[in-house]
Amino acid sequence: MKQIRYTDLSFRDGFQSCLGARVRTEDFLPAFEAALEAGTDSFEIGGGARFQSLYFYCQQDAFEMMQSCRDIAGPDVNLQTLARGANVVGLVSQCRDVIELHAKLFAKHGVSMIRNFDALNDVRNLDFSGRCIKKHDMHHQVVVTMMALPPGLTEDYAHTPQFYADTLKKIIEADIPYDSVCFKDASGTSTPHTVHETIKMARDIVGADVDIEFHYHTTAGSAGNCLTAAIEGGADIIDLCMAPVSGGTSHMDILSMWHILRGTDYVLANSKGEEMSFEAIFKAEEKFKECMAPYFMGQEAKETNPLIVMSPMPGGALTANTQMMRDNNCMHLYNDAIKAMREVVEKGGYGTSVTPVSQFYFQQAFSNVTQGLWTKMTEGYGKMVLGYFGKTPTAPDPEIVKLASEQLGLEPTTENVHDINDKDPKLGLAPARKMLEDSGLETTEENTFIIATCGEKGLAYLKGDAPLMTRMAADEEKAQAAKTLKADKDYAKQMFDEMGLKAAVSGSDGGPASYSITVDGKAYHVDVAPAVAGAAPQITSVAPVAAAPVAAVAPAAPAGGGTELAAPMPGTVLKIVAEEGAAVASGDTVVVIEAMKMEQEIKSTVDGTVQSIEVGVGDTVEAGQVVAIV
Repeated sequence: MKQIRYTDLSFRDGFQSCLGARVRTEDFLPAFEAALEAGTDSFEIGGGARFQSLYFYCQQDAFEMMQSCRDIAGPDVNLQTLARGANVVGLVSQCRDVIELHAKLFAKHGVSMIRNFDALNDVRNLDFSGRCIKKHDMHHQVVVTMMALPPGLTEDYAHTPQFYADTLKKIIEADIPYDSVCFKDASGTSTPHTVHETIKMARDIVGADVDIEFHYHTTAGSAGNCLTAAIEGGADIIDLCMAPVSGGTSHMDILSMWHILRGTDYVLANSKGEEMSFEAIFKAEEKFKECMAPYFMGQEAKETNPLIVMSPMPGGALTANTQMMRDNNCMHLYNDAIKAMREVVEKGGYGTSVTPVSQFYFQQAFSNVTQGLWTKMTEGYGKMVLGYFGKTPTAPDPEIVKLASEQLGLEPTTENVHDINDKDPKLGLAPARKMLEDSGLETTEENTFIIATCGEKGLAYLKGDAPLMTRMAADEEKAQAAKTLKADKDYAKQMFDEMGLKAAVSGSDGGPASYSITVDGKAYHVDVAPAVAGAAPQITSVAPVAAAPVAAVAPAAPAGGGTELAAPMPGTVLKIVAEEGAAVASGDTVVVIEAMKMEQEIKSTVDGTVQSIEVGVGDTVEAGQVVAIV
């Protein structure tokens, strides 16, 4: 019977896929200890979105988290992280000095293996990072990324078994040092046939002595078949997770895979050759469920969604995006953005839908939905089709390339990404150190790397100003109750108008009036301001009878005398660039909002003076909402 080893991804990809990567260290460490006690000896514990998310949302340090895991696990357990080639742990591709520091610091803080991938399968982006990983004495697992193209698209080569085999051959021909190979399908859309043929061809290429690992999400419902196909094709190791972060957008549960293999010639085991114990893993999962019980998990993270094959959104990006959409009060746009991804993938050159490319796809799809089809070219997607992240598997649509060039002011390029970035004065360790020095912070290697990969949000963490944005179940229940109450109030206002009570007030003696009305069995206290200068009376508050009075609605901004600047899409206010009273020219940035990890500058459309700023930093805004008046 052949033993199939497994890596538990619960504490990185499980968190990223089900909880938007927003989990605090102290909350999961007891479950990590339970998994160790159950016999698991290979874990993914960091990298990917679980680097930035700790600084952005959790008020915690990723290096301390990784070190804590190593201190608990001891020296012999494999603790691996995920790296995005030239992008290391962010959406922005980096200079060589940042890529090298990444390997140095992760080795320093307890990481034994780095899984290293490039979403475009451009092997140039794996070369330098792979050499850095080996230089710092870690296991380098080189990756070929996979996905299925949406049905109906006619591309004959990209994302076929032959394409993946040729990518692996290019890695070998480039003499990139590696210890093992992983085939990674983050969207879970490849077919069992493609998986089996790909792994079989890879085994013929690398021989019997190189481990092949297979990574596949359960999002579209094909994981059991595809994991089995990989095993039968010759995979040595598969990626799994523990409940409550298994299934749905994540990975096959360890216990479920154990069950699938019952009665076959295969059995799950750890690296020491010890067969997996169902009872021990079950006990560890119970502890994990207890640890994660306070966290909110969206319904979309728990369900299988076969429509993902139409628009290959990876599980690790799906809930990260839905969490951000909840932050920005635009979750209602999710289905439209997912549907819009199909065209974005097709016209973008068929890069694999895994971070950062999946985020570029989603950002552009979100922009197409909120601002009009191809009206606004997002920076990440535009730079990708222009070649600034490497060579796409096929040539992008020429019209999209032209549009990106015109809007971003950049020419298409085939230059090596590392050379491009090394010439950019805004990238690298030197500007990161300067930012630290200007802020009076220590210029340690860790701090420098945090700034280089996390920018101003990393700086906010180091200064103690980062927000805590973990999403807890109790908080979500309160937020939902508040939304329900607001909906009730809005409905009561509507019914109040329809009952003609405004007209009754206008015929009164002109003083303020209060009413108690009942709508659908619910009693409300309604305050109405009198008519002024011929204007209609105004409802100033609506509150359930048992509730405390609601504050009066703020008066609207005075009409006339200025040009309104509106948000083009939903988002969160990141910066106020021009304060009230400041002189601005047409084209000057007044406010910056952020949505889906992309910044949107709201510029003045006229020369003039900023009359008023209608929002504050941290406010969420809707598409079309006025943010400033010039």
